[in-house]
Order: sequence, then C-alpha cells, then structure tokens
Amino acid sequence: MKKSILLMAVIAAAVGLAACNKPAEEPKDAQKADAGKPAASAGGLIGIAIPETHVERWPGDAAFMKKELEAKGYKVEVASADGDQSKQNKQIEDFITKGAKVIIVGSVSEAAAQAVESAKKAGIQVIAYDRLITGTDAYDYYVTFDNYKVGTIQGEAIKAALDLDKAKGKNITLFSGAATDNNARFFYDGAWDVLKPYVASGALKACGPAPDGSKDAAWPKTTTEGWVAEKAKARMETLLTGDCKAVQLDAVLSPNDTLARAIIGALEQDGKYKTLPFVTGQDGELLSVKWIIEGKQGMTVFKDTRNLAKAAAEVADSLVKGGKPALSGKHKEDTTTYNTGKKVVTSYLLEPVGVNKANATKEMVESGFYTADQVAKGTK
Repeated sequence: MKKSILLMAVIAAAVGLAACNKPAEEPKDAQKADAGKPAASAGGLIGIAIPETHVERWPGDAAFMKKELEAKGYKVEVASADGDQSKQNKQIEDFITKGAKVIIVGSVSEAAAQAVESAKKAGIQVIAYDRLITGTDAYDYYVTFDNYKVGTIQGEAIKAALDLDKAKGKNITLFSGAATDNNARFFYDGAWDVLKPYVASGALKACGPAPDGSKDAAWPKTTTEGWVAEKAKARMETLLTGDCKAVQLDAVLSPNDTLARAIIGALEQDGKYKTLPFVTGQDGELLSVKWIIEGKQGMTVFKDTRNLAKAAAEVADSLVKGGKPALSGKHKEDTTTYNTGKKVVTSYLLEPVGVNKANATKEMVESGFYTADQVAKGTK
C-alpha cells in the first residue's frame, strides 16, 4: 500500500514538472497575426542602386521600394551614386559580393552595363528601374513609365496653353535631360512630335537649337549634363542674352521639375519677364506643385512612384521565386520597343498623368501623395 502511494506521488510530481516546463500556447489571434508576417529578411538581400539624390524623386523611389520589399520579407540595402557611374558600378559589385538575390538599378549612364554583366556571371538578376541600361544583354526586365507619353503630355500642355491651333508666331526654347539617360530621348521625341507641325506652320518659333528629334545631330545642344539644375540655369541665361534676346518667350520645354525651377530662376532674373513663359516639368516634385498652383510653373507630369516601386518589388519577388513577373497594378507589357542595343527587354510601362493648376490638388493631395500642408509650404 505504501509502495502504491509512493509511486502515485512520483508520477504526479513528474506530470507537474512537465507542465511547468511546457511553453504556454500563444493566443489564437496572435498566431493568426504572425501567420501573415514574413520572417525578417527571409527572402534574402535585394540591392537598390539609384543614380543620385539631388533630383528629389530618387530617394523617394528608393524609400518606396524598400518598404514594399521589406513587407515581402527581404533585407534591403540602398546605395546612391551621386551621379558617378564608376561609383555606382562599385556599389553594384558590393551587392554582388554580399550575395544579393536581385539588384534593382536606376543607372547613371550606359556604362552600368559593365556591372550588370558581372551580376549575370554571379547568377544575380538585374532589373532596370526607370532608365534603360543599354549596351548589354545581361538582364531581361525593365520597369518604367511610358516615357514617350511623358513627352507627348508636355507637348500637348504647351499646345493648349499657347492655343497653337489658332495662334501665330509664339516663341519657345527647348531643353532636354542628360544625354547619357536614354529616357531623355523619349521625353524629347514625344514632345517634339506634338510641336513639330506648329513649328513647320510658323505658329511656333524656336529660339536656340530645335533638333528634329533626338537622333538629330543638334539634339545634344539641348541636353543638360547630369540633370544638374545649375547647368540648365546657366544655359537659360546664355539663351536670354544670345539666341532668345530679341524675342519674348511664350513657353519653355523643360524635361523635369528640377530643371524647370532652375530655368524659371533665370527667367525671373531677366527684367523682361514680368509674366513668365509656360514652363513644363516632370516628376511632381513638391515645390513645383506649389509653383503650379501659384501659376509660376505651367505643369508637371506626375509619375506615381509608389506604383512604380510596387511594380519593381513584384518583379524582384517573382524572380527570386523563379516565376514570370505578374504585376498587380495597371500597366502595359511591351516586348518590342526597348532595345538595349544587344536585345529587346520585356518592359512594364505604367501610365503618367499631366498635372496643372486645375487638377493639382486632386492628383497630388487627394491621391495621398502629399498633404495639403506640404504643398502649401512647398516642403515636407
């Protein structure tokens, strides 16, 4: 009897000890919540290489991509080249050394091809982000906006502002982006295709170079090295004291907002311009949106980089998982247009939107891209 009682006591103690050491079960709600979360960095490293930070949109693009990719469980590193392709190539090589699964590249110039070739040799896929990387066949996918349409939106805005179907003898001068940026050609060609008939008819007169498309030998004369604002301002100042001195400008084709504001600065310094010409832009930069509402800048082309970042993240995620990219947002898949010089790459083109005084609040504030307070101040 005593042995039975002793045995039962030992068993009870063992059960109690096991119960004490057993981890407490998580509440079911917590289990459900965790089930939807990717493990931190579970997908590996994604490298993001951007060309510069002096153009407002690029750090913003990187931040949006980082957020999208981290939500999918990836570790993300961002590197800015400060407009230096050799520096960017070293940054890409660093991502390769670290074993990145995919590298997303907004290139400085076509010399990025060298680093892209290195990535391919290491078995790492590259996505060209908003700038086609030319001179290589070492990557397959390009994510961007419809860049030709960006230019046509700018051209149509000038056409409407100057009422070119009825007007005669309106004056314009033409600017392009960096000659090393393939997109600059698409922007110019899109705008020129709208404006060319009015130049031919005399409704529109160009002071300074007016190349017949980006393949014209004169096109580099309209370009702005490195998309640097100071260079655009200096060129505008030269035009105002040279080719455009004897005319009153009605419009300036500017390829983006950073350059538009620099051009406006030069015009404001010229005592002749009490009323500013209609100046185009691109990127929906905050201060430019403020200026558009105030009537200082004519328009911009808004490329909602939240959508572009999401598209790039979806392509990267598909490549890591070994599948064909499937994008959730509105886009056009183009398999014929974007030729690197070595191959045609599959391109996903998102839709840009023209923004002027009439729709600036709707497109830039009501969409949640900026707050009304940010636009009022022109800064975050």
